[in-house]
Amino acid sequence: MMRRDVLFGFAIASLVVAAAQAQAPVSEQAKAMASGGWEFSNADRDKRCMIAFKTAPAAAGMKLDFDKACAEAFPFIKDIAGWSIAENDFLRLLDAKGKSLLDFSEVETGMYEAPRPGEGILFIQAAAALGPPPKEAEQMIGDWGLVRRAGNPICTLTLANTAAGPDLALKLKPGCDAFVTRFAPTAWQMDRGELLLKNARGQTWRFEESDAATWSRVPETAEPLLLVRP
Repeated sequence: MMRRDVLFGFAIASLVVAAAQAQAPVSEQAKAMASGGWEFSNADRDKRCMIAFKTAPAAAGMKLDFDKACAEAFPFIKDIAGWSIAENDFLRLLDAKGKSLLDFSEVETGMYEAPRPGEGILFIQAAAALGPPPKEAEQMIGDWGLVRRAGNPICTLTLANTAAGPDLALKLKPGCDAFVTRFAPTAWQMDRGELLLKNARGQTWRFEESDAATWSRVPETAEPLLLVRP
């Protein structure tokens, strides 16, 4: 009899806890998270997918949905069963037992980050605030002109798709200005969304995207230099 009473007591307690959780009000922050799309990514955004936060209850916390690309890019996603907002405003991704697998802190409005061993820093960012994903090397292959700002081309070069050690090969076409031939770039690579031209001495020229066909050398010098798609 006592054993049945104890079990009955546990059952009632569990029902009370479940009812309390079901009736817990949804915070305004949680409602805001559920009102738009979010991108889940690594720091370079070369691994990214979409995540949707819901306010409906889940096995732990509230429900969330990852698109199919998430499981391919981040295998640990399969262990995530829900999410919550902690009292300290951490965005927590939970396993089925309610244990926090990742604690994201808000670093700026609409952007959360969390470290994960083996993955580096992971980000959750509001999709509406994101720019286009960084260019891949395949999108940069071909001929480009080096141009002084508001001037004429001083060199034409080819970004090739052939390996040059750990980088990709670069070839200067005849007639390049001495400013370029002194630097003598021989290789290139993409690095965190920026384009690097490299020479045999280990020196680099770094360019950031201005628009789809124009990249500007950074940091800007007294002689600004553009890389322009013909």
